[in-house]
Amino acid sequence: MPPRRDAGQAFPIYITVVAGLLFLALAYLAVGQAAVRRSDAQTAADAAALAAAQKTRDQLAGLWLDDLDDPTKWQAIFDGQGGGDFCWRAVQLGAQNDAEADCAPEGPLSYVVDARTIKSVGDSIVPGTENVHATAHAIAVIEPLCSLPPGGGGGGHSLPPLTCKDGRVWDLKPGDTTGLPKPEDLFDVHLADSPANDH
Repeated sequence: MPPRRDAGQAFPIYITVVAGLLFLALAYLAVGQAAVRRSDAQTAADAAALAAAQKTRDQLAGLWLDDLDDPTKWQAIFDGQGGGDFCWRAVQLGAQNDAEADCAPEGPLSYVVDARTIKSVGDSIVPGTENVHATAHAIAVIEPLCSLPPGGGGGGHSLPPLTCKDGRVWDLKPGDTTGLPKPEDLFDVHLADSPANDH
């Protein structure tokens, strides 16, 4: 009889331990769900900001090509003048990543995006998570890679050489559109908190 009484006393303890372990497992699951949603929000914010910046880069590169024979306009283009506002592209990319993107240009050469996931964290043992949406912040920068020689160079019927950060010098000729720098040669697009890499 004593062994049976001891077994009966141990059973409630066993149930309590199992219940505690189950609670911890569910808590870890809730934390994991929140982490996934946070990652989704950051991915959406990064992609949205980069998309808007890339559209601006392409716009500026197009303007430079249009004004290839007028180097007096080059510096203004490299400074971002005429790049436009492509926040619509950020909103579009946000939606493709299941997020709502709030975008704003920050000067002519950068975009700020705040993203909010459309899906909530979901039901969990933590009260209220079914109504919690993850948010994230991102800044994308368009960095000019090329510069004119002091004084602008060129003159007459010649164009000034274009020196870029990779050490390459582009010798340009009026009216010659062959072998010109591509948009990614003229401008780099990257996130403000990451190394400068074109995307």
